[in-house]
Amino acid sequence: MSNTVATTDTHCPYCALQCGMGLRRTGGAVPVSVVERPGFPVNRGALCGKGSNAAAVLAPGARLSTPLVRRDGELRPAGWDEALDLVADRLTGTAAAYGRDAVGVFGGGGLTNEKAYLLGKFARVALRTSAIDYNGRFCMSSAAAAGTRAFGLDRGLPFPVADIPGAGCVILVGSNPAETMPPFVRYLRELRENGGTLVVVDPRRTRTAELADLHLAPRPGTDLALALGLLHLVVADGRTDEDFIAGRTTGWAETRAAAMAHWPEHVEAVTGVPLPQLREAARLFCDADSAMVLTARGPEQQAKGTDTVSAWINLCLATGNAGRPNAGYGCLTGQGNGQGGREHGQKADQLPGYRKLDDPAARAHVAAVWGVDPDSLPGPGRSAYELLDSLGGEVRALLLTGSNPVVSAPHAGHVTERLRSLDFLVVSDVVLSETAELADVVLPVAQWAEETGTMTNLEGRVILRRKAVDAPAGVRTDLEVLHALAARLGHGEGFPTDPEKAFDELRRASAGGPADYAGISYERIAAEDGVFWPCSSPEHPGTPRLFLERFAHPDGRARFTPVQHRPAAEEPDARYPVRLTTGRVLAQYQSGAQTRRVDALNAAAPGPYVELHPLLADRLGVRDGDQVAVVSRRGRTVTPARLTTAIRPDTVFMPFHWAGEGSANIHTNPALDPVSRMPEFKACAVRLEPVASA
Repeated sequence: MSNTVATTDTHCPYCALQCGMGLRRTGGAVPVSVVERPGFPVNRGALCGKGSNAAAVLAPGARLSTPLVRRDGELRPAGWDEALDLVADRLTGTAAAYGRDAVGVFGGGGLTNEKAYLLGKFARVALRTSAIDYNGRFCMSSAAAAGTRAFGLDRGLPFPVADIPGAGCVILVGSNPAETMPPFVRYLRELRENGGTLVVVDPRRTRTAELADLHLAPRPGTDLALALGLLHLVVADGRTDEDFIAGRTTGWAETRAAAMAHWPEHVEAVTGVPLPQLREAARLFCDADSAMVLTARGPEQQAKGTDTVSAWINLCLATGNAGRPNAGYGCLTGQGNGQGGREHGQKADQLPGYRKLDDPAARAHVAAVWGVDPDSLPGPGRSAYELLDSLGGEVRALLLTGSNPVVSAPHAGHVTERLRSLDFLVVSDVVLSETAELADVVLPVAQWAEETGTMTNLEGRVILRRKAVDAPAGVRTDLEVLHALAARLGHGEGFPTDPEKAFDELRRASAGGPADYAGISYERIAAEDGVFWPCSSPEHPGTPRLFLERFAHPDGRARFTPVQHRPAAEEPDARYPVRLTTGRVLAQYQSGAQTRRVDALNAAAPGPYVELHPLLADRLGVRDGDQVAVVSRRGRTVTPARLTTAIRPDTVFMPFHWAGEGSANIHTNPALDPVSRMPEFKACAVRLEPVASA
């Protein structure tokens, strides 16, 4: 607690920066107000508009307050016992009729570590189903896969954000933090104030690109070719760090050969980035005493996202910019607990502590903590999109919590139909989202300010969100929901409702794993402004900086991965001649389920649009503000046109926060990366058609 009376130190409910904030009791309809918390080192008091307005969703009119059960085709209020009895009965009946894997669980990257941990345990112990994954698969799974194969361990940033201004050059690929996590931008400004340079890679000249010393605007889906072209230039100019390559890596010869096949003129033709800009980017990166590459959803949300990230990692390794201070590769995680959410068991192939579900030793360790036979644990299940695609077929009933796939999933129209085809859908959420509207049972749960729990931010810093106010009468926490359902399924023990008890069990389950939380406690987090994992014992100091002495592979060396550019899964053609890419805007967050209920945020970003270059608009006969149909192989949406020279003439952009007529994810391609199973959100082919006014 801070010294201010009736103010609780906590963290923002939105992105992975997990900015520190204070909540001060007001006693009004909105029970708290947001105040600055300057002492937290990540944001130092700064908040974006979403964070400063976060308390608005706590208002009674913005959220659910009673369970809902579908009767005669409509969702109607019900008591908790009635709702939970129905859920337990239908899940049990489905498993009995169709097998355990006919019951699915879909989680979220915004759940606390305690919730993610117990949700995975619930699926594998209470339901004994392999059918579990979560929406974080759509966030940074490609970066996680590439980081693991290169370094032996995945943590979004292997260093604190405070190290970024100490780099001599940062290449920021496919990220727009000026709109997605504004307090982070101070580190980019400080980088430049310190004499460092910033290179931004984005097909749009975003607010972040405006800050850059150099902006590269490749065609969507060509980031892999761009990274290979830069590595080619580094090799050709003799700028590789041969001592680092020899002493701390393996696989360079094959990777070097792959890069040399991507000569600069070819890369210019593929990406649309002029050769002089390619050369300048390579020079800035190599001239710096230390350099970083930071990626985000742009290069990662592709059907070749893992290889694309590997190519950027190869650039860091080849120049010796890894495993030393103020240098390296990092991923800017998007969702609030995108890091912790995938570490502790709600991902289809993982057990707590970032252990692999198909590893016998991992199964034995976790089963011992859980008090079950290792052989009783199901094997790996389907990835997120594959799980959603199986609904109504192999999976007949679904428990969904902390996600809104009607808006956020690729090929969203198809996913909506799959959800409708289920025999039974139960949604646990704070608000009546577009997905909850389809449910047979809706369970109202507490929000971030109404419960305590840990999150792991983009640096690997485990932090504590503290309860500031009680939830309204009729609302329960997710931990209480899981406990009640587990008890009805014959597992009354092992699902604590106290978050600290859940965290203590998580610590034991993670002990000795790659993401080891054994030495982290609520008390330590509070005293130290968070603790960086891995942290194996109470005496361990935590690990703010990974890989300084060795990488996490058994031999201590990083792995180069030879990769080759390949086209996007769907390239433009005569029928669909324009590339569509998607992203976020400053005032909205993810599917918008919460931010679209805040008046101040809606005033700033009231609805969807399609952004296009004036040259493209002229060819179509479209003026700014005209209604335009965006048509793809998967659907048709209508939305206002927004003309700007800040985008490539061959590309259009849509934000993905809205459902219905302006839904961007109606169009996005569910083609999957073969390693990460990430869908190709960032590149698909569309055409634009003017819509005659009435």
